[in-house]
Amino acid sequence: MPTVFSGESRIRTNIPSLNAYNSLIRVNNDVALRQLRLSTGKRINSASDDVAGYITSRALTSRNESLKSALNAVGEAKNVTAIGQDALDNINQLLTTIKENASTASSGALGTDEKVALAKSAFRLAEQIQFVVNSTVFGGKQLLDGSFSGSWTIGYNSSNNLLTLEVDLGKDDAAAVKFNLERGLELGATSTQNFGGVTGLNLNSLNSITNEDLGIFSETEIATTLFSLASAIQNVSKVASYLGGVENRLSSQDELLRSQITNYKAAISRIEDADIATEQLELVKSQFIQQASLISLAQANQNPQSFLQLFR
Repeated sequence: MPTVFSGESRIRTNIPSLNAYNSLIRVNNDVALRQLRLSTGKRINSASDDVAGYITSRALTSRNESLKSALNAVGEAKNVTAIGQDALDNINQLLTTIKENASTASSGALGTDEKVALAKSAFRLAEQIQFVVNSTVFGGKQLLDGSFSGSWTIGYNSSNNLLTLEVDLGKDDAAAVKFNLERGLELGATSTQNFGGVTGLNLNSLNSITNEDLGIFSETEIATTLFSLASAIQNVSKVASYLGGVENRLSSQDELLRSQITNYKAAISRIEDADIATEQLELVKSQFIQQASLISLAQANQNPQSFLQLFR
């Protein structure tokens, strides 16, 4: 802080002028600081402004960016579950229609030709199931052939270790149903007599029905066919239900991440952002002092002139 020295009657060193000049430099720096904060909106523009605050704000910013990446991953995972569920709903409708055809074929009022026509129509729907499976793709991966697995980083702990969500439709605990009409729809099996996780059911048999051999539409097998199709529909629903549960979890994580990102932004703002009203107030005060320092400096520079009167 400045100390008052009048300089007495010395004129070689003008101490009051130096004090006024030092004060002017200091207030000029303060004016420049306030103007910088007002122009950037930030209280901390460099590490020297607040050493501890700088470290804290940078750490919070880094974590916040990581949470944004996790939020994007949650969105991608929700896309996968939504696409999978839509496809499974479509397959469920197709299977339901196939079952309706089989139910109609069980009527004794229908002739053989009608039953064959119903079987051929049902087989075309089975082919559509295969088409749905083949076209349900995300990121270059088939979602419904039983081979899909994926993991998404949806969070980080305090040590920045990754917290991941894993989805594997090839596991039995996920009620995974593999869709392949050439082999049948299967659940952890490769038998051609396994469709939708139902042993002994093969939709390829629909194309084998003829007037001479009604096969799975015959009076002796139609009841088993209807029961098997109902079980296949239930198994497909289990897969959709599994994906629905995953999507519910992802929706919860999405909401959590958005809230956390907002809170981190608030914390960063509290540490790093400038209070505009306060900075404007301090700027006005410093500008007054700046003007006063200029006047004082001018007056101090005139002090040595008074001693020249001694030579007159």
